[in-house]
Amino acid sequence: MRSLAPGAGPAAGGRALRRRIGRILIITALVTAGLLATAAVASAEAVQVVALARSINEILRNIRSWLMGILALLATVFLTIGGVRYVLANGDPSEIERAKQSFKSAGFGYALAALAPLVVEILRGIVGA
Repeated sequence: MRSLAPGAGPAAGGRALRRRIGRILIITALVTAGLLATAAVASAEAVQVVALARSINEILRNIRSWLMGILALLATVFLTIGGVRYVLANGDPSEIERAKQSFKSAGFGYALAALAPLVVEILRGIVGA
């Protein structure tokens, strides 16, 4: 049986486990995002599309699509991290507060993704397209 340092009990072991699981989830999310980006680049290279836009409207549409996709991806990552933190909080008020902050961040991300078309319309008005 191993000896525990003074002040280290089951709660300290639970916190360490939550930290490890949190790190694993972050690494998993980053690896998944990298793989998705690599797959997108590989599929784009296989088609060999020349990246010439025919009009400013097409460029703005592409910007809107990229903005919405990136923001939705980041919001989903924050939502996942918040959910895992909430489940693993085990009644710890500081962990629950961190989980709620992750939920708020995810909400802001989804709101920004929903507002991306509006931002592109504002850009379209500025450019005069």
